[in-house]
Amino acid sequence: MHLGIDLGGTKTEIMVLNADNKAVYNKRVASPQGDYTKTLTNLSSLILEAEKSLGQRCTIGIGIPGSISPTSGLVQNANSTWLIGNNLKQDLECSIGRPVALANDADCFTLSEASDGAAKDQTCVFGVILGTGVGGGICINQHILVGPNAITGEWGHNVMPAPLQTNSNAAQCYCGKTHCIETYLSGPAFVRRTIETTGAEASSVQELLKLSTEDTQIKDAFERYYEGLAYALAQVVNVLDPNAIVLGGGLSNLRDLYIEV
Repeated sequence: MHLGIDLGGTKTEIMVLNADNKAVYNKRVASPQGDYTKTLTNLSSLILEAEKSLGQRCTIGIGIPGSISPTSGLVQNANSTWLIGNNLKQDLECSIGRPVALANDADCFTLSEASDGAAKDQTCVFGVILGTGVGGGICINQHILVGPNAITGEWGHNVMPAPLQTNSNAAQCYCGKTHCIETYLSGPAFVRRTIETTGAEASSVQELLKLSTEDTQIKDAFERYYEGLAYALAQVVNVLDPNAIVLGGGLSNLRDLYIEV
């Protein structure tokens, strides 16, 4: 059996597939915030609990919100910043006593969609994560491009095009820069900016979406989000000219996004 984990900034989800690629186990829990040790413990517990429930050991693969540095083996470029600089692969392998495969979550998503998902049989696919962070991956003929620095597709740290930049409340990204696309298009960033500009009493994109039906200011905020995503993706299109762009992450569930963008 094959055990996979999606380690997100907000939630961690585990799934186990049998030899026929049928899901036989699934569980989702909140991701520990700001604590590497708790994250490690959480991953170990999820794995051991699943295997105990199924009565056998599995192969293990984990998608992480960052990447593994090819030179140091340490986590880099993770919006879950407490992972950065840690040898997650080694530490987890020591904890459970066997090999673990780690890869960037956006790369995993892109490869999956290009292999047997929404972009199946497309030559060039750009996969987009719109969630706690903003990530991306590039797949050519069902092969992921990783690059020498393991940062291929990380468009979230390009600069938001000037027409969409908001200088009055520009947020600093965890990478140390301002005006990163991630600071405009991630879920937390969108919620923060909308609350600041509209005074809305909400704590999630879903709550803002409900309010937007009666509040024109919030509705306008969603329109600006769609416009910002369009501008940002246009940069990717001009460089890559992909056959397909596939969207994932929590904000990919916004139905109007596919019409407006």
